[in-house]
Amino acid sequence: MALNKKITIPLTILVLAIVVASWLYKSGKLSKVSGWTKSDGAAKQEMSAKPLWTCPMHPFIIKDKPGACPICGMELIKKLNDAQATTTQTAAQKQQADMLGHVSLSPTQRVMANVATVEVKQEDLNREINAVGIVQYDQSRQAKVTAWIAGRIDKLHVNAVGAYVGRNRPVAEVYSPDLLASQQEYLLAVKSRDQLKNSPIPSISQNGDGLVQSAKQRLMLFGVKESQIAALERAGKPNIRLPIYTPLSGVVIEKLVQQGQYVNTGDVLFNIADLSRVWVEIEVYENEFPNIKIGQRVEIQSQSFPGKPFSGRIAFIYPFLDPKTRTVKARVEMANPGMKLKPDMFVRASIKIGLGKAIVVPVTAVMDTGKRQVAWVETSPGMFEPRAVQLGQRTDDKVQILSGLKSGDKVAVSGAYLIDSESQLKGGGGHETMPGMKMDDKKPAPVAPTAPAPAKKDSLKMDDMKM
Repeated sequence: MALNKKITIPLTILVLAIVVASWLYKSGKLSKVSGWTKSDGAAKQEMSAKPLWTCPMHPFIIKDKPGACPICGMELIKKLNDAQATTTQTAAQKQQADMLGHVSLSPTQRVMANVATVEVKQEDLNREINAVGIVQYDQSRQAKVTAWIAGRIDKLHVNAVGAYVGRNRPVAEVYSPDLLASQQEYLLAVKSRDQLKNSPIPSISQNGDGLVQSAKQRLMLFGVKESQIAALERAGKPNIRLPIYTPLSGVVIEKLVQQGQYVNTGDVLFNIADLSRVWVEIEVYENEFPNIKIGQRVEIQSQSFPGKPFSGRIAFIYPFLDPKTRTVKARVEMANPGMKLKPDMFVRASIKIGLGKAIVVPVTAVMDTGKRQVAWVETSPGMFEPRAVQLGQRTDDKVQILSGLKSGDKVAVSGAYLIDSESQLKGGGGHETMPGMKMDDKKPAPVAPTAPAPAKKDSLKMDDMKM
């Protein structure tokens, strides 16, 4: 019992002391007695700590004075302690979001990645549209030689396709009983006019002229020219065979009759085409035909005459699209000196179009991700950020920028894919985290909020690393 009392009494006194000390600490009386507070210790510790500087892109870089980051060259910022970090957490998160997707490259990395930049400029943009075409007959310079009266082809002056015929040279001679009778009627009317013109009665003398004009009109309807009618009147006897002339000079492209063949009124004897001018029907793809206009100059090249271009102008654009080739046809009218261009010949066409002043960049400066087009802009030496751009017209090596870039910006023309890959490896997401992009476009996976893990006393802190 004596031993138990020796243990129990000190233990009871110790418990009472702890209870009293706890009550004094909570009520603040202990701080008045001792003159010590938690805030005073934190303040002394904060005042005694020296300010440190770190890199926002490489937080493990810690220095005791301001300067530049030895890795990316960015300016160091002041490192915040726990109290300051708590008050400026929102600003830090905003700065981190703004820097998301940016990539910094050292001079060595730029050389290894072969990164080159050019300045965005506004200049004249010219585009060249290449197309293929086929030479066709000029339909306004084609004609058919037809029989104006039924009869027999007594003689053919043209016996083969491809022969050249002139407008003032007959191509055939036809015998027709109806034509012979009409000539005789005309000669009788002329004879009657000569007999009745001396009549004292005006109605009789004028009637003779009317008969002549009626007979002459009948002959002209049969295709007889006025010069032939005048020759008939001078000869005083009808012609057995009537010459047939072509309405224009050209080449015979089709021969449909033989000598001795009987023809009816309206039958086609020959098809004639004037090849001094031709049409070239070119096919332009549907994404290019809005740029072609009537009156534009077109240069034609043929494999048959290398190095000798022909020139023409667009005269008509067909109002329909070929569903098989997805092209629109345009008609080019042009001269054909020496008839070098033959119908159905394949040719190449080139149309040069001036698009005026525009902001242009090399084609290699734009990355096409499938959903959008991206250009990497150098905002400061060694620092690149992605920009979404809207493209316009495209030439062989340049592309028009409608929005996203302005004159004076520097864009990467080589190594852009390596920059994008570097951004994704660093967790920036590359072009998926461009400034101004909507969250719907990014579609981040939902992440459940988690409490920060408690710091361990013996764990290695990267913030303590100094260089």
